Amino acid sequence: MVKDRFPVYDIGHIAEFKQDDILISQFLPYLKIHKNLQQAHKHTFYHLVFFTEGSGSQTIDFQKFEVKPYQIYFMVPGQVHHWAFEGKVDGYVVNFSPKFFQSFLLKPDYLEQFPFFSGNANEAVINVEEDLRIKLIRLFEDLLSENVENQRAALDMVRLLLLELFILIGRTVITPQLKQVNPYNLTLLKSFRNLIETNYINNRLPKDYAELLYITPNHLNALCNDLLGIPAGEVIRNRVVLEAKRLLVNPQLGITEVANHLNFADNSYFTKFFKKQAGITPEEFRKQFIK
Repeated sequence: MVKDRFPVYDIGHIAEFKQDDILISQFLPYLKIHKNLQQAHKHTFYHLVFFTEGSGSQTIDFQKFEVKPYQIYFMVPGQVHHWAFEGKVDGYVVNFSPKFFQSFLLKPDYLEQFPFFSGNANEAVINVEEDLRIKLIRLFEDLLSENVENQRAALDMVRLLLLELFILIGRTVITPQLKQVNPYNLTLLKSFRNLIETNYINNRLPKDYAELLYITPNHLNALCNDLLGIPAGEVIRNRVVLEAKRLLVNPQLGITEVANHLNFADNSYFTKFFKKQAGITPEEFRKQFIK
């Protein structure tokens, strides 16, 4: 078991404005209190920020995005991110634990239906169109009010407001092409991704996942090519490389430790695999990140 000496924060570490697994705040005071969060770190909770002003950049799982006013981004537990802001930045931030909605929703995987909670950084950063901005600001202001006033059933109202926010954003990111996709295929793809999350260290072959899904490897490859534009094997390898990067940014871990944790036979094989997928060696990636 690899010890994660890389900064990992749970919602208990970020105590201001916190109540029962939920934190709601305007972003500027949150940022002033938690300046250390500008350095690369991980969360054990869901994290979303809606910027109303500011510039600079944010990096989520090693993908860099320009910070813009009226941009919202979502993060799931385990992702690595950091900020590099320029000038004044403000907006709203909400953190909530994985169990915050569990007793409220019958479907434990309800949040997974939204693309921005897939864990894919490219789907998590959304520029909000003008006609939706006023609605989102109203929702965030209502969230702040519920959090401060603490009226009867306040937490349930917070959940309802957040669900309204998720649905409104979800409607804007579902393209006409995606609406035409067979729902069974979307469910199958989600199941495939969930299986990868729990098995990628030991299972690297599409046929292993196809067997678990009760479909053929050809069917699985066709599904991934149609919906993602890449074969199933590439989806699996991308997840392995992402985890390798998350481990490599921990300076306390040697390359051999990372290779062992990811179940590679030896350091040489891991280095070849990583370079083929990422274009640079693990050592080069680590030096670039530190720089």
